[in-house]
Amino acid sequence: MAMRPAAMLVLAALLVIPARTVTAAATAGEAVAVAPSASYGPAQCEGTYPRHLQGICLDGQGAIFWSFTDVLIKSDSTGRVLQRQSVANHHGDLCYQVGRVYVAVNLGKFNEPAGSADSWVYVYDAENLREVARHAVPEVVHGAGGMVFHSGRFMVVGGLPPGVNENYVYEYDRDFQFVRRHILQSGYTLMGIQTAEFTGGCWWFGCYGNPRILLKTDESFRLLGRYEFDCSLGIAGFPNGGFLVAQGATDGQKQFRGRVVLADADGSKGLVVRSSPDSAGN
Repeated sequence: MAMRPAAMLVLAALLVIPARTVTAAATAGEAVAVAPSASYGPAQCEGTYPRHLQGICLDGQGAIFWSFTDVLIKSDSTGRVLQRQSVANHHGDLCYQVGRVYVAVNLGKFNEPAGSADSWVYVYDAENLREVARHAVPEVVHGAGGMVFHSGRFMVVGGLPPGVNENYVYEYDRDFQFVRRHILQSGYTLMGIQTAEFTGGCWWFGCYGNPRILLKTDESFRLLGRYEFDCSLGIAGFPNGGFLVAQGATDGQKQFRGRVVLADADGSKGLVVRSSPDSAGN
C-alpha cells in the first residue's frame, strides 16, 4: 500500500526523535508511580552475592528488583532470577517508575561532612537492566543511599554524620532538578536513612542501628512514630495495605542472600511480620 506524503513526514519525524526524548515524554505523562497489582508473597531471591542487600522495589506486574550493592537483580515474584547486572559500588535502595528502575548511588564516602560524597541516581531499563541515564544529585551531601517516587517527585535519602539529630529527605522533580530539602525531626539514626516508601498516606523509612529503627511520618514529614522494626534492607507497600519487607542473611562463605516477607501496619509496633507464610499481597 502506498503511503501518503503527510504520513511519510510524520513517520520520518518519529524516526529521528532520540530514544531518551521518547522516554522522557512517556515519563512526564505519568502522574504517579505504578502501584503493585500482581500477587506477591514471601520469596527468596535466587543465588548469593558478594555484598548485602540494599533495597527492593516492585513493578506491579510480578517482578521484584533487588539491589545487592554492586549487583542488580530482576526476579519474578517467587525470587527466580530473570536478569542480572553488575553495577558500581555503592548502589543503594531503588524505585520503579514507568518502565525504569531508579537507584540511589554514592561513589564517594558516606556519613561524612559535606564534600566527601559523590551522589547520583542511575537509571536502568526495567526490562533488561541496561543503564539508560545518570543524574547527579550533589545536594545529598552525606551520600545518596535510597529513593522513592511519589506524586510526581523523586525523594532521595542517605547518610548522616554521627551526632546529627535529624534526618533529611531531598526532593527532585522528574528531570532531577533539585526542589527542596525536608527535615525529619527523628533524632539520630545510625548512618541516616537506608530505605524509603510512601503508602497509605504516610512515609516509611528504614534505618540501621541496634536495634534497627523504622520511622513513620505524615505526607509533610512530621514524625508520627519511631519503632524498633527492621526494614533497613528494603520496603515496598501495596495500595490496599500491607508491605513486602526485605531481610538478609549470610552463608558460611560470607556470601549474602536476600528474601522478602509480608508485613502489616501496627499502631504500637509500626510494622509486624505476617505470621502466615502462605499469605499473599496485591
